[in-house]
Amino acid sequence: MTGEIDSAERKPRVTILDVAAAAGVSKSTVSRILDDRLPRSDSETARRVRKVAAELGYVRDVSAASLRRGRTMTIGVIVPRLTDTVMAMLYEAIARACGRTGQFAIVATTNDNPDAGREAADTLLSRGVDGLILSTTRMDDDFPSQLDQRGVNYVLTLRTDGQSPASVGDDHLGGYLATRHLLDLGHRHIGLIAGPSYASSSANRVAGYRQAMTEAGVEIEPDWIVKSTFGMDAGGDAAHRLMELNRRPTAIFAVNDNTAIGALSALSQMGLSVPNDISLVGYNDIPLVSRLPTPLTSVRVPFDQIATSALELLELGAGRRGDRLRVATPSLIPRQSTRPLK
Repeated sequence: MTGEIDSAERKPRVTILDVAAAAGVSKSTVSRILDDRLPRSDSETARRVRKVAAELGYVRDVSAASLRRGRTMTIGVIVPRLTDTVMAMLYEAIARACGRTGQFAIVATTNDNPDAGREAADTLLSRGVDGLILSTTRMDDDFPSQLDQRGVNYVLTLRTDGQSPASVGDDHLGGYLATRHLLDLGHRHIGLIAGPSYASSSANRVAGYRQAMTEAGVEIEPDWIVKSTFGMDAGGDAAHRLMELNRRPTAIFAVNDNTAIGALSALSQMGLSVPNDISLVGYNDIPLVSRLPTPLTSVRVPFDQIATSALELLELGAGRRGDRLRVATPSLIPRQSTRPLK
């Protein structure tokens, strides 16, 4: 015996007709009850059909159903990297939203490289995905417009180019809320770890910071704004630069939690206490920040709402109709990393 099952011994695949015959109902009834895209029925017939299907070992033939509909029910998701907790949270939210509609999400990463993004998109499209969700858009890249010219059904998420269909958080409002919180605590020298200028998310958070400072009558010193990537090391480097200023800030707003965590570590290494010596605010409210030794004040982004809206926009885009922008409202979550200015 080799342990292999001879093809002649394999049982034939259980079909909808088999389930219908065993349950004493029509084929269409079985199809409707077992279609996970439809609301789940709890009628006596539905329970009997599901019980019979389980006993017979019925497995829905997704490929056959896709051929009948002309769709694969798969969505390609392109993110910079899954080691970034924000992108992992986004992908999980998209996967949950897909699961509720009978779809499946496939992810590809690009390391925030535009050429890798193009290659990932072409690879996913060659595998027949019904649409693309991209969180890699750069303000200096025309790739979304190229997809539009090719007739590809796509949606941008978290970042936008200002023209394409997109599902994003209100980053301008989030930046404003973070800065306004520090201003309300009495801070006026507020440093900003600004993130990369090519990402609309960071650019809009910077704009929110500027609006709050201007409304408060605070003149922004150019040295208070430090560009960075979205990484922890970049946050640490930026914190060092801010603390080396002659008029160093009493508070820092970092436009994402990774840079805020990097800044927190660097400030500790410099012998500075958060919040006793300096207040700190992050952005995105990833799960880790509430569990830090000094829990971090952060701006919470509603990832599930953004993911659901992205799928809705893909459905609208398939017919080239409807609105092209969905904006989700963030909220400030105050924690122990901020305190009133002494």
